Amino acid sequence: MKFIEDEPDLPAQINIVSTIDVIFAILAFFIISSLFLSRNEGLPVNLPQADRAEIQEAAPVAITVTADSAIFVGDEVVELDDLQTEVLRALDLANTDLVVLNADASIRHGLAIAIIDRLRSLDNVRLAIATQSEPTP
Repeated sequence: MKFIEDEPDLPAQINIVSTIDVIFAILAFFIISSLFLSRNEGLPVNLPQADRAEIQEAAPVAITVTADSAIFVGDEVVELDDLQTEVLRALDLANTDLVVLNADASIRHGLAIAIIDRLRSLDNVRLAIATQSEPTP
């Protein structure tokens, strides 16, 4: 048996291209999955802005009033006359006492006052009004 010693030795190499592909795939997975971790409460409305907005820690019952004055408790449309009954039912299901009013900035002032007045007549219910912080220039 004859050995050929004239062949040059190839330097050892580590191919990291496949490792980089795996790392980018994992990174993309975590970035995309983190987008679904945010909690949406209610329907999309144009919230008014406030300088002194505070974040509420409890999981509240959301009342949403859209620009066309439709009232929602959670995802269900309710009439103003049935609001108190539906809110009490939702509070019992959620086991909380916090109600957040997500009202579009363009709704009538009278409608917002009517909703707040009906909610304030309920015993042991805390009311919060959702706003958005003013964007910093």
